[in-house]
Amino acid sequence: MPPSRDRLYRTANLLALFTIGYNIIEGVVSVWLGASDETLSLFGFGVDSFVEVISGIGIWHLIRRIRANGGESRDEFERRALRITGGAFYLLTVGLAVSAGLSLFQHHRPTTTIWGIVVSLVSIALMWLLIRAKTRVGIALESPALLADAACSRACLYLSLVLLAASAGYELTGIGGCDALGALLIGYFAYREGREALQKAKGLTCSCCSCGG
Repeated sequence: MPPSRDRLYRTANLLALFTIGYNIIEGVVSVWLGASDETLSLFGFGVDSFVEVISGIGIWHLIRRIRANGGESRDEFERRALRITGGAFYLLTVGLAVSAGLSLFQHHRPTTTIWGIVVSLVSIALMWLLIRAKTRVGIALESPALLADAACSRACLYLSLVLLAASAGYELTGIGGCDALGALLIGYFAYREGREALQKAKGLTCSCCSCGG
């Protein structure tokens, strides 16, 4: 017997709340460890996670509103959340680009990137599970908004892979540029996330193909 729509919406709501809570924890851990070990890619990954919290709150609000009233067009709260998210991602892009440039110029090397490997592996595992769960619920409810949220989690998985590659690359080679390159790639994804968030705030259709931690 297939689950009722009400049960599916409860599941979607719990998944949204879990995503918000996880991003907060991931952000705190990543920023703290990134600052302690002078790992720019991990620090940027953590800031990206904090920005994703704002986006996640918008998704949570959207799910509750759809469940209560139906209709997937965004209200002012969601559009405002998207505008804040987009602006924050643009600021993160500039910050990471400048910091990575200085890191390369000064030949900076992190103390260690082991924690970047650990954080990325945990994130990859959890994002994979979230993608499967969100996709199942989105298909069952025939909800483009929930499927788009699953696509954002898929993009977060890609970001985690970037962090893993940068962190493992440094540990294997000792080349500080690996960390800076990882930060630049995270900044690029943040730019795309910011652009898509602002497009969605304007009511334009776009696929969420690049998301943070």
